[in-house]
Amino acid sequence: MLGHGSGGKMMHDLIKNVFLKHFTNSILDDQADAAILKSDSEEIAFTTDSFVIDPLFFPGGNIGKLAVCGTVNDLAVTGAEPAYLSVSFIIEEGFPVTDLETIAESLAAEARKAGVFIVTGDTKVVNKGKCDKLFINTAGIGRIKKDKLSISKAENIEEGDVIIINGMIGDHGMAVMNTRESFNFKTTVESDCASLNHLISAVIDKSEVKFMRDPTRGGVATVLNELAVKAGVGIEIEETALPVRDSVKAMCEILGFDPLHVANEGKVIMVASEKKANDILKILKEDELGIDCAIIGRVVKDPHGKVVLRTATGGRRYIDSLSGDQLPRIC
Repeated sequence: MLGHGSGGKMMHDLIKNVFLKHFTNSILDDQADAAILKSDSEEIAFTTDSFVIDPLFFPGGNIGKLAVCGTVNDLAVTGAEPAYLSVSFIIEEGFPVTDLETIAESLAAEARKAGVFIVTGDTKVVNKGKCDKLFINTAGIGRIKKDKLSISKAENIEEGDVIIINGMIGDHGMAVMNTRESFNFKTTVESDCASLNHLISAVIDKSEVKFMRDPTRGGVATVLNELAVKAGVGIEIEETALPVRDSVKAMCEILGFDPLHVANEGKVIMVASEKKANDILKILKEDELGIDCAIIGRVVKDPHGKVVLRTATGGRRYIDSLSGDQLPRIC
């Protein structure tokens, strides 16, 4: 089902009951955004991703830019410095070469901006109707320092730690949805698609972060629920602290979506001790990708493994992971 690719409960059940069941090992079982691999001289981070977004072009980017950003960010949130990418194309017969070149140009430009090299790749062309225009698969390798190895493991999280995000949520999902479905909402919302490695590097080089994850499919809610379960803590977030554009909020209300479940492609969630929070916010605000950063919540003792939203009216409600298929083909 499409829901098995949503980034929510259905996808995680599929991974647990099929893939982890057969592929289990000490590296994979950490279930980080990138695997941390030991070599003789240094640790490296290794990740892979596939991009099947529809439409291929959307406000703020295209599938080429997205492929770089998604892979670079998966490496960066583990504390690694992204270095090398592979890029493979699966192209439907009849796809315009001019569009392919535009996508390749965008992909190359984003790679240069992120400071990574595209070092290998592959190209396949399939019969008309056997692929929806263009799919891209990437793999990425980065270097990671020994003192950053714990970031992806969520091992040191404790009550009182703060939850930080670098900016507005829900932009990517709503920009893609508005373009795909031709709702013609009068809005200038663009995807937040961006490589965050330089921003993240500035933070972890100058301050201390306990955990990071980029809230793509499944959104902020799914990442926080995964964290609560993984770390064995509760998480409480403040509705009034969530950075959401009025236009995104309005679109979500009309379409029946929760911004906390909508995909992002240029956001990172960080967990840090309260005493480090102001330093991290200051560093984030020095970068255009972190101007709208905010503390959105805290780690609490109870309820264990749950995320609670404190509403603007003072009430409280549980925020669960995305359960089904909200926005397919979003990345």
